[in-house]
Amino acid sequence: MLTAALAAALAAGGLTATAPATAAPHGPASGPGTRSDARDDARSVVDWSAAMTQSTMARYTPTSIGGWSYPVGLYLFGQYQVYRRTHDPKLLAYIRSYVDRFVDGSGGIGQSFNSLDSMQTGRLLVILHHETGQDRYRIAAKKIRDRLSTYPRTADGGFWHADTSSRAHQLWADGVYMVNPFLVEYGKEFGDSASAGDEAAAQLAVYGRHLQVAGGLLKHAYDESRTAAWADKSTGLAPEHWCRAIGWYAMASVGVLDALPAAHPRRAELLTYLRRLAGALERYQDPRSGRWFQVVDQGARPDDWTETSCSSMFTYALDRAVRQGYIDPRYEAVAQRGYRGVLARISLGADGRTELTDISVGTNVGDYAYYVARTRATNDFHGLGAFLIMNEQLGADR
Repeated sequence: MLTAALAAALAAGGLTATAPATAAPHGPASGPGTRSDARDDARSVVDWSAAMTQSTMARYTPTSIGGWSYPVGLYLFGQYQVYRRTHDPKLLAYIRSYVDRFVDGSGGIGQSFNSLDSMQTGRLLVILHHETGQDRYRIAAKKIRDRLSTYPRTADGGFWHADTSSRAHQLWADGVYMVNPFLVEYGKEFGDSASAGDEAAAQLAVYGRHLQVAGGLLKHAYDESRTAAWADKSTGLAPEHWCRAIGWYAMASVGVLDALPAAHPRRAELLTYLRRLAGALERYQDPRSGRWFQVVDQGARPDDWTETSCSSMFTYALDRAVRQGYIDPRYEAVAQRGYRGVLARISLGADGRTELTDISVGTNVGDYAYYVARTRATNDFHGLGAFLIMNEQLGADR
């Protein structure tokens, strides 16, 4: 039993299973033989992915977990990564029960797909077609693919964040993860790789050109019309570098690069954006915790705080990019510091279930004060999903 394994390991270090798993972010480094070392050793034997999925399935049924939404879709995509490793049938059955709430026997799905956010959960449709062979999942997924042919775009081809007046002409860094991983996975599953890959690469390039600034970080959003309250009247850019928006772009980049042919004409451009970003992430990583700040470049300000979901995303993207040869091997050390930092945010509660802390709730585009005032939630699905994706990447060698 996972909780028993953790309890035994912690007891060996003089701790208890419910001892907090966080380390003081501003304290001195621990030396050999300290309680911190004992806790770290204990934590290294725990399959936190399995513990997290078991805990989450105990907290929610496939009906009560929530509606068709990208945070739930992100979490369940992470759960699928755990299934691929453990082959625990309960993990896949849970995902299928959730999706079958929305897809009928003929492939009908009651979604209009008028925002990129609504498309992210479509990855589960591709997964279920792959696992079951049932054509209804293909039919439902094709509704997203077809919607993109009429979906509104900026003058240079970037998908608007949503087909509404309040999001018209806007590119949000979040959006590249909401649609592009779905595109390349759809292409692979249904024989549409060339077209879907070209579209995904083009989207990443348009977003990268607009959002990445000198130094390698990305702004949260861009408004082609310059009419949004947050948009700079000269550049159209949002004022801040919000960490999770950048994390979405980082994860989407490695996913699309993984799917593109080696000779793809946009590959060099996408690698340039990713390499610039890797350099910025190395520069702005908190040297004390190994995590990254909610407003990435403002960590010296006393009210900024290290955020768990983006730290998981950056850690995943850097490790994956190193392993795939996209970035310099030196970034593996950055990823490992990030991994240790994120693991310091997970623990077992008194009920034996996992608790993952300091996750920003869903966020609009805003200014510095807005971002740092966002609720620091525990077990928010943004963080759970990002953690599982990260842990399955970096924990693959355990």
